[in-house]
Amino acid sequence: MNIASILRNAARTFGDRPAVSIGDELYADYATMAARSAGLAAGLKAKLGLASGDRVLLAMSNCPQYFELLFAVWHAGLVAVPVNAKLHPKEIAWIAQDSAAKVCFCTADLMEAIIGQSHDMPGVWRFVCVDDAEYQRLIGDPVTCAVADRDDLAWVFYTSGTTGRPKGAMLSHLNLQLMAWSYLCDFDRLDSRDAMLHLAPQSHASGLLALPHIAKASHQILPPSGGFDPGELASLVDGNESLTFFLAPTMLRRVVEHGGVARSRIENVRTVIGGAAPFTAQDVRDALATFGPRFTNGYGQGECPCTISMMPKHLYLDAACDDELTSVGIARTGVEIAIFDAEGQPVASGEAGEIAVRSDIVMQGYLNRPDATREAIVDGWLRTGDMGVMDARGLLTLKDRSKDVIISGGSNIYPAELESVMLRLPGVHEVAVVGKVDGDWGEVPVAFIVAVPGMGVTAAALDAICLDNLARYKRPKAFVFVDHLPRNSTGKILKSELRATLSEPPY
Repeated sequence: MNIASILRNAARTFGDRPAVSIGDELYADYATMAARSAGLAAGLKAKLGLASGDRVLLAMSNCPQYFELLFAVWHAGLVAVPVNAKLHPKEIAWIAQDSAAKVCFCTADLMEAIIGQSHDMPGVWRFVCVDDAEYQRLIGDPVTCAVADRDDLAWVFYTSGTTGRPKGAMLSHLNLQLMAWSYLCDFDRLDSRDAMLHLAPQSHASGLLALPHIAKASHQILPPSGGFDPGELASLVDGNESLTFFLAPTMLRRVVEHGGVARSRIENVRTVIGGAAPFTAQDVRDALATFGPRFTNGYGQGECPCTISMMPKHLYLDAACDDELTSVGIARTGVEIAIFDAEGQPVASGEAGEIAVRSDIVMQGYLNRPDATREAIVDGWLRTGDMGVMDARGLLTLKDRSKDVIISGGSNIYPAELESVMLRLPGVHEVAVVGKVDGDWGEVPVAFIVAVPGMGVTAAALDAICLDNLARYKRPKAFVFVDHLPRNSTGKILKSELRATLSEPPY
């Protein structure tokens, strides 16, 4: 089954229902979106010459064209490679090269910068701006949906890794189908009267979680501002019924501080999905005070897209302690969770270990990285690299992270990626990046630098090289110059000691 069929099925029965809007301005109903997707699929094949299995890069800010194009890619039997619009053009170029993308679709705000990196994308022979007439000319007469095997590749989800380069998690049509069905089993029984508000990037969880909503002809709404604003959210809550939306902890704190949503028509909110970073017990209390019994916290990874665990809303009513309030819930439908020790053996309830996941929703592996795939998937279990505890009831609580990922404002920042960039600066001998607790962002990166004497390395120069090669949100918020980095007997840098020198250690 081709995942594109969920749009065709929704349009057949609910063609007159709104599919995508910007605020209260309708972009397309379901009949129109399905027809445009099928017509775009024709253009991708006949006018751009793409063949089954070819990769299509989607370098787009949130926009109404995103969903029709995503489904057009699948309708034509192609593979979508969505990338975060906040990435640096050099990072996007690397993903284009690694994925062997042949065509890149961009929004107008990114087009010039990405074209400027085209020399690093030798395989991409066509760049199309979705805001231009060229995009509209691609739409031809609708074609029949391509036949897809359950194991055919559908989406390559790039998630940064600890090696300094992003890794492409290969998601099949079956992976995406089961992800959507699990959502409908665990979160909500949706129908055409529901709506999903996209406050987070469509290229990531917001786009993935749209699939079960589109399958049930739910209305997809984009904020007119194109971003996240608590005041705008309050207005959108007032103007739409049965809304579902995603909030990272940083976003939730801004909502609580603003206060406008608390005064809006909360009865119009169906579900608030928390995720992307750990919520404190106070965060959860604030969410419940603001939204009532509509908040749920969850845990997932790109490797098991958006589907590892979730906290059923009603279980918050029975939460007896902070650990239960901060739990990321129970195993999702179709998912097994285990906690393993360092030797790969299951630990007893209540003991900490690495979280492992087994499910048909788990990715096929990492594109072009067989060694990384073998490290991640062992004996059928996805080793997440995250540490956690599961109690006797099956409630999972996240603890420390075995990987040094820093989660800032809901976005993952991997120290190795920052370190590799700063080491390019002449005079930088060593560098180590760790996370520091921040009241607004959860964590922020701090870089410890060992500089070669007399080379004149400055914080300004380090900041400049980061800005020239990385997304702005990834760059360190402080640079600490030290004579040496602490190491253990085997020479490994002791980042725990570096964290301890910060005023508020993050763990």
